[in-house]
Amino acid sequence: MVSIINEALELEIGNKVLEVGAGSGWHSATIAEIIAPSSTPRSEWGCIFTLEIIKHLAENARKNIINSKYADRIKIINTDGSKGYLEKAPYDRVLVNAAAPSIPPPLIDQLKTGGILIIPIGNVSLFQNLIKISKDVNGQIKKENLGGVAFVPLTGKFGQ
Repeated sequence: MVSIINEALELEIGNKVLEVGAGSGWHSATIAEIIAPSSTPRSEWGCIFTLEIIKHLAENARKNIINSKYADRIKIINTDGSKGYLEKAPYDRVLVNAAAPSIPPPLIDQLKTGGILIIPIGNVSLFQNLIKISKDVNGQIKKENLGGVAFVPLTGKFGQ
């Protein structure tokens, strides 16, 4: 699933990425290798802001990121990710690692023109679809269904 999401995000060196749902930090590390590879000058690196609503998960992810030497590219923030992270917006790419009943408006608002958002949409107990959203130069969004998935529920203001 991580590979499918990363490919759908069309990640590039230098992207600023917002991730909702830190998990162990592993997904962020795979993104860091694409948007900020150590073989590239730091001045060209992108960065990842990973939001985690559950404090102990955020702390665990932070420890993993520090231990695996990605702390210079990944910032873990303990907050309600369903509201995005306005402090560092806008973002080139946004990914959500939990299923929402609908697309949280703040995530669309914080997506740059030309940006891509990947999010599972659906009910926890029913079928979910992985949705790719592209934002054009006029701020219009295009949705593409990438197929059926099963994710944990998104919590917070715009969650389940």
